[in-house]
Amino acid sequence: MAKLTVIEMVQDILSDMNSDEVNSINDTVEAQQVAQILKTTYFDIISTRDWPHLQTLFQLDATSTSTPTHMKLPDNVQKICEMKYDKRTSTDTTAKYSQVYYLDPTEFLTFVMARNDDNTNVDEITDFGGAKLFIANDQAPTYFTSFDDEYVVFDSYNNTVDANLQTSKTQVLGYKEPTFTLTDTFIPDLPSKNFSYLVAEAKSTAFLVLSQEINQKAEQQSRRQRTWSATEKFRTNGGINFDKADYGRKGSVQTRNPLFGRR
Repeated sequence: MAKLTVIEMVQDILSDMNSDEVNSINDTVEAQQVAQILKTTYFDIISTRDWPHLQTLFQLDATSTSTPTHMKLPDNVQKICEMKYDKRTSTDTTAKYSQVYYLDPTEFLTFVMARNDDNTNVDEITDFGGAKLFIANDQAPTYFTSFDDEYVVFDSYNNTVDANLQTSKTQVLGYKEPTFTLTDTFIPDLPSKNFSYLVAEAKSTAFLVLSQEINQKAEQQSRRQRTWSATEKFRTNGGINFDKADYGRKGSVQTRNPLFGRR
């Protein structure tokens, strides 16, 4: 199925409901209601899993020298899967991107606060909430955490290289947060093969909410598309291979890379 605009999907749903024809979602109150159902349904679908098409590479935003290991997440990022930082020293001539590992806030605090702040290689940094953190100043970061899902905090930085961690040296793999605009020509960010699923789910809901009835055909389409979509979400590897599924074996992505999700 080809990708569809909002008005095309609304027209499809209204036609099955035997409602008035529209040329714009603003033509009738019912068209506006269907468009809103479509938007809600889209975000319901997106929230069910990590969609490959929403995965992206991005960088963190540096803060200042007073908070040298605090960096800000872009607003449209939902989840971090892997973090790398260029750990080159002042004598290195090429980049040295290495993984930085996630610790939950409690583990992170236990780790950094075990340092002796009297040592010259430890800085006492004040977090945005006013708490003190003992940050190593003589090495590239090894661990990171977040206390508020807005700022990422690293355990160390190398002040002989930079006065604070740099945006240009971050390399982050994660998932972006999609948008949905209630305009006629807007096309939701969804793989083309999943538009049938979106329309079927929205149609089923529209019949129930607006017509106070259950459309058996729409329900059947919705269930069928939901099942198919669950196993065919990947474009690059042909979906889930049940013969070769990885259920967390040693060395798999699940066990090798800690995940850090935004709420």
